[in-house]
Amino acid sequence: MRYLVSASAAALVLAAVLAAAPRLAGAKDECGATPPDQEALKLVPCVAAGKDPDSKPSDRCCAAVKEIGERSPACLCAVLLSKIVRRVGVKPEVAITIPKRCDLADRPIGYKCGDYTMPSLQLKD
Repeated sequence: MRYLVSASAAALVLAAVLAAAPRLAGAKDECGATPPDQEALKLVPCVAAGKDPDSKPSDRCCAAVKEIGERSPACLCAVLLSKIVRRVGVKPEVAITIPKRCDLADRPIGYKCGDYTMPSLQLKD
């Protein structure tokens, strides 16, 4: 029950942030006609998995990630690394691991999402 309240609260916060946020300039291309902040609504079931690297993403989360990723891996990266997603407490370095935790075959590899590599997680020689 507590999880439902927490997930519902996160969904409401995400919806409020999306409604109030201006469109992200230049980021529209990754997801075609739909801006990444709007695509982020599909990933509401992923909020818990985006905060805790040890949590198993829900089936609904994995289905949403798969749907976006199959359509456009660049869009998935843009959504997972968006400012909107961060505003609800999702950690980008954790969010980009969700496709792997969902066992998706076609996914960003390691801590790389498109041309972006999480600076705090780059391996040092």
